[in-house]
Amino acid sequence: MARVVAVAEPIAQRRDAFAAEHGLEPSDAVAGWHELLARERAADVVIVATPDREHVGPTLAALECGIDVILEKPIAPTAAEVHAVAAAAERSGRAVIVAHVLRYTTFFSTLKALLEAGRIGRLVTITHAEHIGYWHFAHSFVRGNWRREADSSPMILAKACHDLDLLRWLAGDRCTSLASYGGLSEFRADRAPAGAVARCWDGAARCPVAAACPFDAVRFYVDRAAGVTGWPVSVITDDPSPEGRLRALATGPYGRCVYHSDNDVADHQVTALEFANGVRATLTVSGLTADNTRTITLNGTRGEIRGRLDTGEIEVRSFLPSGEMAALSGPWDHDEFGRSSMPRDGREVLHVSAATDGHGGGDDAMLGGVIAGLRAARDGTADRSVARTSLAASVESHEMAFAAEVSRRERRLVELPAP
Repeated sequence: MARVVAVAEPIAQRRDAFAAEHGLEPSDAVAGWHELLARERAADVVIVATPDREHVGPTLAALECGIDVILEKPIAPTAAEVHAVAAAAERSGRAVIVAHVLRYTTFFSTLKALLEAGRIGRLVTITHAEHIGYWHFAHSFVRGNWRREADSSPMILAKACHDLDLLRWLAGDRCTSLASYGGLSEFRADRAPAGAVARCWDGAARCPVAAACPFDAVRFYVDRAAGVTGWPVSVITDDPSPEGRLRALATGPYGRCVYHSDNDVADHQVTALEFANGVRATLTVSGLTADNTRTITLNGTRGEIRGRLDTGEIEVRSFLPSGEMAALSGPWDHDEFGRSSMPRDGREVLHVSAATDGHGGGDDAMLGGVIAGLRAARDGTADRSVARTSLAASVESHEMAFAAEVSRRERRLVELPAP
């Protein structure tokens, strides 16, 4: 078990609440990380969960203090900073574990195990999609902290370095080239409905076109999220009462019209990737989806796997018949969805954990595994390389994201150099 010994948080109300929850002394709850890391051996492990553009400073400082780091993704918004963190980790001999938590979910761990067991033969293609959800995208990437690249990072890095990491992991080899297309299609002034005003709620009245707008902030934060006090409501205000929410919408960024905000990141992006072992993949990331989940199809030489993260359902289909061939009444079999297939092809449906919070259970699983491993390394009973991922693997996923942005902006194929 790990124990929280200190926190650095600039917002006093949140800092005090965190300190109370973990039984910290007032002296162990400080406003800035500089003060925290100035102490002699502040902790065994530091979790860096600052805004994207503030990841590097505390990470480098912790490494210099000889402290292992669990680092929220992305590592940093630029390639130079990513490589600076990797170099510092190498010099210090300490661990930097990037929170690529989806590797730790039962869902994606099962997919990896099925591939390694040869259930679909040799992997040939991967079709992967991240459905951000229209409301989630509006919250985080139009009104929220990740709406502007200059303040955070490109959308594909901020949101989809998880997915690029998964593709690299499942493909089993490095990415050698990619091409990417996308942009800001919907959330801009020239797409605004006629009559839309600057705010969904101005303190006295709602936008005249609120009833026909799926992105109306009052409907989302006050009406549909009425029973929610945690994320995403906790992001917009520390007062979750209806009055507190409306005050926040009248004055803060989360009440702005999605068509009249200052956002500039892409709302969709499609990337085609080729890996050194011949596996090809596509990644579609979209903020204009009804669902908020990830779906994947893995095609091999002997079968196919399909999966959906939010339901935890994984379907494994074989190109070989299952059992004895039965007498046929027609040329095709049909499953419960009406899909046709060759008669009696093998089909197995697995139902794994479908946790919808904490990234499908990956958050808790990663922290538990990493902390246990770091403790064992500290005690000399195990190697420090304990995570299911590595900093080198995380750096690869970031390089893929940077290359995808070059491709998207310059409309060209990008070759990734060998390490």
